[in-house]
Amino acid sequence: SLVSAARSQPYYLDVTHPDPNKGFVVLRLSQTLGIPPDQIVTVGDMPNDISMFAKSGISIAMGQASEEVKKAATYTTKSSEEEGFANAVQHYVLSDLP
Repeated sequence: SLVSAARSQPYYLDVTHPDPNKGFVVLRLSQTLGIPPDQIVTVGDMPNDISMFAKSGISIAMGQASEEVKKAATYTTKSSEEEGFANAVQHYVLSDLP
């Protein structure tokens, strides 16, 4: 494919080269930092986040995300207005710590 297209906002369509997407960034960070992709947690709410969900070990959709984004994620948290990011970190990331 020559381009990649994904919505980043309701009225925005990001058209880019097919490689530099959020999934590519997860893999690049994994390689650079020496962290296996299955140990990376990603959080997002828009269709352009789906590619990073596919490359990370745990993916968390925000509560306000579309059904498409929620289905692509491992888990769904509360909305931004309900402190969903903090809830996700506490419940899915820090809960495994001693």
